[in-house]
Amino acid sequence: MLYNPYESARAQFDKVAETINLDPGARALLRTPMKEFHFTIPVKMDDGSSQVFQAYRINHNDARGPAKGGIRFHPHETADTVRALAMWMTWKCACVDIPLGGGKGGIVCDPRTMSLGEQERMCRGYVRQAFKQIGPNIDVPAPDVMSNNQHMLWMMDEYETIAGGSYPGVITGKPVGAGGSLGRTEATGYGLVYVLKELLEAEKIDIKGTTASIQGFGNVADYAARMYTDLGGTVIAISCFDMADQTAYTYRKKSGCDIMELVSIKDSFGSINKEKALALGYELLPGDAWLAEEVDILMPCALESQLTPESFQNVSKRVRIIAEGANGPTTPDCDPLIKERGILMLPDFLVNAGGVTCSYFEQVQCNMNYFWSREEVLSKLEYSMVKAFHAVYNLAKERNVYMRDAAYMIAIERVSGAVKRRGWI
Repeated sequence: MLYNPYESARAQFDKVAETINLDPGARALLRTPMKEFHFTIPVKMDDGSSQVFQAYRINHNDARGPAKGGIRFHPHETADTVRALAMWMTWKCACVDIPLGGGKGGIVCDPRTMSLGEQERMCRGYVRQAFKQIGPNIDVPAPDVMSNNQHMLWMMDEYETIAGGSYPGVITGKPVGAGGSLGRTEATGYGLVYVLKELLEAEKIDIKGTTASIQGFGNVADYAARMYTDLGGTVIAISCFDMADQTAYTYRKKSGCDIMELVSIKDSFGSINKEKALALGYELLPGDAWLAEEVDILMPCALESQLTPESFQNVSKRVRIIAEGANGPTTPDCDPLIKERGILMLPDFLVNAGGVTCSYFEQVQCNMNYFWSREEVLSKLEYSMVKAFHAVYNLAKERNVYMRDAAYMIAIERVSGAVKRRGWI
């Protein structure tokens, strides 16, 4: 069954809006993006031909501050995926209580098949087309799936060239030394583990005795796995996409994966070198085998709609916690099954909010033209993530509701409150 992420995002919102008896006007406003921009980017390729890329920038809601959200590069990107991600960004920023709204961007492309020159021309073309839609006080992009700090630097440079000035706060996720923040690279993965650690402590579970299986090995999964294992947890399996075979594999080592060993044999897009992994003693399993591992914790850190009623049938009865590092990895019709089994759900827009929180810190530093140490950034990040977790966890206990619903209640009430105070409804 194919799932539409935008319909999933709306279904999650509608469920909680009904529960909290949200005003009909606020409900109508918040279930739809406020602004959409669809455009094309013509790019001269290295062989002299021209290719036209479809692109998007969507602003869901900016009642609490400028829209914020990454730009995804993906060959199967759709407008509905970007709409969903923009909506989730609104709740994410509200959940961790930072003064930003929800936005998202995307380009239908596969950077893995493009030269650096072609990627640069595409990035600069995106900014030329979207120049009037973005800005430090309007909508602030960042890296996302298959985009990186070099892409962001090209985009910032193009924006400043057009604007005729220095605007380092227009884009976040830039390289350190060019307006980027220390700690930004690891922020999303570390944020996941900050929240997971708090949950384990609240439930009186020793992290040193836990095991995990992870989907994805990009930036989020990489740093989450590093910190989780540093704290004493054991990663049994990692599933990721293999560029050469155009398929996904699960790499398993029952004694525990050596994360830094795997980092040393992966590429910039999070693909592990299959031959080298086999030589190091890893088992090679199908891509979806990560779900069936006999572990305590599942960390879906790849793409949306991975946990469905069909795939959930393969999840081990041993699993006690799901920590959603990806955006929308669980479909709404799978949530009741997870709840019924008593699995503790750490929802995406709480768990992976470390990235946008650190992006907010980057904006603040750019505006001050004064940059913090890595220790200061990560200390502030941990404080924000822990505070947000306890607000969600305590509300879930108090109301006896699913943690995803508790996170939505907090976020929706904060955003709807801002909308009402502005007089929009």
